Amino acid sequence: MSDLSDVIPQPRRTTSGAGGFFELGPATEVVAGDGTERTARWLRAEVGAATGLPLAPGTGPGDAVTLSLDGALGPEGYRLDVEPTGVRLAGGDPAGLFWGAQTLRQLLGPDAFRRAPLPGRRWRLPAIRIEDAPRFGWRGLMLDVARHFMPKEGVLRYLDLMAAHKLNVLHFHLTDDQGWRIEIRRHPRLTEVGSWRSRTKFGHRASPLWEDKPHGGHYTQDDIREIVAYAAERHITVVPEIDVPGHSQAAIAAYPELGNTDVVDTGALSVWDTWGVSPNVLAPTDHTLRFYEGVFEEVLELFPSEFIHIGGDECPKEQWRRSATAQARIEELALADEDELQSWFIQHFDTWLAERGRRLIGWDEILEGGLAKGAAVSSWRGYAGGIAAARAGHDVVMCPEQQVYLDHRQHAGEDEPVPIGFVRTLEDVYRFEPVPAELTSHEAEHVIGTQANVWTEVMENQQRVDYQTFPRLAAFAEVSWSTLPAPGERDFDAFERRMAAHYRRLDALGVAYRPLGGPLPWQRRPGVLGRPIDGPPPNK
Repeated sequence: MSDLSDVIPQPRRTTSGAGGFFELGPATEVVAGDGTERTARWLRAEVGAATGLPLAPGTGPGDAVTLSLDGALGPEGYRLDVEPTGVRLAGGDPAGLFWGAQTLRQLLGPDAFRRAPLPGRRWRLPAIRIEDAPRFGWRGLMLDVARHFMPKEGVLRYLDLMAAHKLNVLHFHLTDDQGWRIEIRRHPRLTEVGSWRSRTKFGHRASPLWEDKPHGGHYTQDDIREIVAYAAERHITVVPEIDVPGHSQAAIAAYPELGNTDVVDTGALSVWDTWGVSPNVLAPTDHTLRFYEGVFEEVLELFPSEFIHIGGDECPKEQWRRSATAQARIEELALADEDELQSWFIQHFDTWLAERGRRLIGWDEILEGGLAKGAAVSSWRGYAGGIAAARAGHDVVMCPEQQVYLDHRQHAGEDEPVPIGFVRTLEDVYRFEPVPAELTSHEAEHVIGTQANVWTEVMENQQRVDYQTFPRLAAFAEVSWSTLPAPGERDFDAFERRMAAHYRRLDALGVAYRPLGGPLPWQRRPGVLGRPIDGPPPNK
């Protein structure tokens, strides 16, 4: 049984009961009202496995966990009542009910996060009432599987870790210069060629080290369907990212005609084996547009999400400046320059997606040149892009690099593995504020949520991803869910006390997080060059 104050993210209202506890036992039933079957199934599968209890379907009312829906609690809200006679969990909708079940699991103690019961454990819930609802509707994690491929089982595991933290959007970064990770049946070479590179830079791109063996992999369409369905069971939306027109060398290596063939021998290109921003970008031709329309047609069949991410960032223009084909397109469309050519490219898919009932979202560079009304922006280059987008009436997901890029290092110590970027401690992430003070209350309504981003250039396996992501994702989860005071007024000491219990949950889940005292010997990467940046990050 956990302490009442151990819940992460912090609930809105917690009221201690009159004393006592409710103990789950072999006779405890789960009474599932209409619309609650998904959460009942999850409780039996996950909590049932950890406790060894059947949690059988029942009719109650005694010795039962009773599940119901109550629309008055609002979207994703829930109310958990624990009394010595039983548990009542109500959700404002099925998602809210599920988030309430996550809180119930935390209250059972860290061993409730294991896959099999430990001997001698008793499963007690403290008498309590919790009333809770999230601050933001978009509480995201961006997982980059293009730079280093994460096998399907690892993605499913991360969906479980997201659910345990009440995060509800997986931004799935599937394509980049270094790899194409999703099967497209009408273009099989995207995975036959584009999903493998011959070697990999080890460390920052300035590092002299290489891993001289092929790296790659991809998800079949059935893998994607499984991932999307697994996420939906946990009330997580998967938003795919297919990058255009930059970050596309893997696609050009597979289909050279997609590149700027009049200025570079695209047939000689391979999937990129180093990091940074490749100069090889898509050609602004009708063939390229038709090719990617075909890609997106298959993507839409696999992902039911409202939003489709098209990247749109870091597109070098040098090849377009030298390309007669690109220059002719600029003249044909009466565009001012190559920047407007990129905007034309993005706006084409903005319109194409809108005609199919979807909404485009892209990195904040897509603001340059104007956007269709329904398009949304992921603000990564600080807050400025998000502020401009909100003021222009576009929805915004705040994910500023300087604050919530979890590939940035967690400590200034020399033992940190492949140190990248600014130091972003657990406390720094806890004091991140997604809504800029410059926005009016009306403009702030366009900040639909926030997201932590995990870029994997220097994360070669699941353990490295764990190390960079945790424990900071727990702090981010609280920022995205809970209604907290202003950053300087947040009680980080109290959060740290709650983290003492949460580390034990992460241990039970097998998460290779960064220990408080610094990296363990096997977590270090001595001699592998990073790119640390000294000083505090800009807060703008």
